[in-house]
Amino acid sequence: MNEVTVGQVRVGKGNPLALIAGPCVIENEEVTLATAGRLREICDDLKLSFIFKSSYDKANRTSISSFRGPGMEKGLRILNDVRNQFGVPVISDVHSVEEVKPAAEVLDALQIPAFLSRQTDLVLSSSRTGKPVNIKKGQFLAPWDVKHVIEKFVSTGNKNLMITERGTSFGYNNLIVDFRGFAVLRSFGYPVFFDVTHSLQLPGGEGVRTGGQREFAEPLARAAVAAGVDGLFIEVHPNPNLALSDASTMLPLNGIEILLRRLKTVFETVREW
Repeated sequence: MNEVTVGQVRVGKGNPLALIAGPCVIENEEVTLATAGRLREICDDLKLSFIFKSSYDKANRTSISSFRGPGMEKGLRILNDVRNQFGVPVISDVHSVEEVKPAAEVLDALQIPAFLSRQTDLVLSSSRTGKPVNIKKGQFLAPWDVKHVIEKFVSTGNKNLMITERGTSFGYNNLIVDFRGFAVLRSFGYPVFFDVTHSLQLPGGEGVRTGGQREFAEPLARAAVAAGVDGLFIEVHPNPNLALSDASTMLPLNGIEILLRRLKTVFETVREW
């Protein structure tokens, strides 16, 4: 298993359970900083590794009228403020080759969204930065097909790669999680994350927006940790019902500590085995 270092955080290869978390999209500086600060406190208390995530642009929203974020320039400035104020590494999505260089100048790690996981030029451009990159497995990909994505990425010599499972399309407006896939993904030798909240989505399930089933977050997260993942990806918001993106699936900030405490217990129990 390769160990990947993101800022001061080490992921995989016997390291503590890692958490990538934050609001789905950067709504404003106040929400972003408040969430980052509280998550940092919780992870410090629980001795979990923490990487802050929020998107400066959500380029794949369901509707033309959906909120996309503040854009790259302002968004990267806010993420840089998060790093400077709280001393945590930051990650955000890149959607095109043109975004990669300016994003890599600010971010500690880049993330390739699931819909773009097979975009060869984007994968190669991100890899050539030398930065750690989290590639989300496409909803349309079988776990064993991720090996082709990995081959593209490491062809540049960069092995700082993380893979995230985020559910698989199951008919229309629905996703499922195949837990056999975690063993397949881990067999490739790179740290594996489980995207708890995106796996709860019902894509396009509310017509002009994506729906979701937040109530299943804990059982799916527990099962993924028991299956051996190296980290979790969880979108968190102070008031999810008022969030401007993924309101149906983000988890409330005031309840995340209890969930993480339980998941840490599962993680440590499995590691003893």
